[in-house]
Amino acid sequence: MKKTSGRRTSWLLLLALGGLAALSVPTASAATRIPRTTEDAGRARGCVMVYFDLGETLVHTAEDESVRYMPGAAEHLRALRARHIPVGLITNVPPSWGATDAARAAKLKEVIDKDWADTRPFAWSDFGDRIFTPRTEAERKPAPALWERAKKAAGRCRVVYQAETADEIQAGRSAGYIAYLAARPHWPAYMPVRLIAALAHLPYPNAGVARER
Repeated sequence: MKKTSGRRTSWLLLLALGGLAALSVPTASAATRIPRTTEDAGRARGCVMVYFDLGETLVHTAEDESVRYMPGAAEHLRALRARHIPVGLITNVPPSWGATDAARAAKLKEVIDKDWADTRPFAWSDFGDRIFTPRTEAERKPAPALWERAKKAAGRCRVVYQAETADEIQAGRSAGYIAYLAARPHWPAYMPVRLIAALAHLPYPNAGVARER
């Protein structure tokens, strides 16, 4: 297959996302401070939050069981950080790892860090309290529970979900996320940050419904 040119890829992205790059987007210096908790983010106006799957989306486990960033992942997180766009994880772990999201997140960090082999440390601090994991086996993806909990925590922010499998992308879209399939040939590895930032400036859909929740 002939490789898609960079110019054509840009146009395809614009068409797929409704021409969002044409909107005026503030620079990083004009953005607000990144929320450290979901409560802070939920109070924000005109905001967007980006959730990720973890394995094979942000990190890759090699045959020797060492763990590293996926290509472009560290750079993508850094670019989101520069624009003060909050990020989170929606990822399956054993419910037995803890009674709360915080406890399960701590165990996840321990497991990843134990085999981490990248020269750059994983950016755990970027995720704040926004790491959503199943409380029961019934909540494991592709069940909708984690997406619903993460979206509720985002408050009035628009939500983006990025993962490497089509079934999770479809589940995210069904839950009301703007979902992007990561690591596709001939496409940017992740949704361009400028387009993500533009989403914050679109009218929030069903605003009256959101206020009643």
